[in-house]
Amino acid sequence: MVAPELIKAAQSGDRDALITLLREIETSVYRTAYYILGNEQDAMDAAQEALIRIYTKINSYEEKAQFKTWVQRIVTNLCIDKFRRARPTVSIEEHDMNFVAQTTVEDEVMSAYVAQDIKEAIDKLPDHHRSVVVLRYLQDFTYNEIAESLDLPINTVKSYLFRARQQLQTILRDYQKGSVRG
Repeated sequence: MVAPELIKAAQSGDRDALITLLREIETSVYRTAYYILGNEQDAMDAAQEALIRIYTKINSYEEKAQFKTWVQRIVTNLCIDKFRRARPTVSIEEHDMNFVAQTTVEDEVMSAYVAQDIKEAIDKLPDHHRSVVVLRYLQDFTYNEIAESLDLPINTVKSYLFRARQQLQTILRDYQKGSVRG
């Protein structure tokens, strides 16, 4: 959680405070961008663009909203815009395999496949469903924080999450049955 004093100092022109603030939120910004956009390069670009926007717009932040929801709104909107401009391709990433005594190589491989399936399933969701899923399950936002971040009524957030979970179940069930992906 970012200290309110740090935000106020950044807004008052304290350059060191602003840099500290950006460093504190950069991991969260990147994580959100990655899960919405689906690949590292686009996520890095979007995160950098979001941090620049936060840097230049810090004075427009008002304490009516929590700082993290204000930041997530910026990141999410940037990512949705980028995603709409060019649908991303799912990249095959290298997974580090840690060999632990209690797990087998097969367990590690299966975990990597399951994680990839979930990521691909999330990528197939409509933009508005993907956004709420990322904020709820990957960023641990409350329903109220999601509503505030995306400027939606709370019942709409609940509805989107409900529908997104149904869609994810269907997609993942198809994956288990061996349906063709894409």
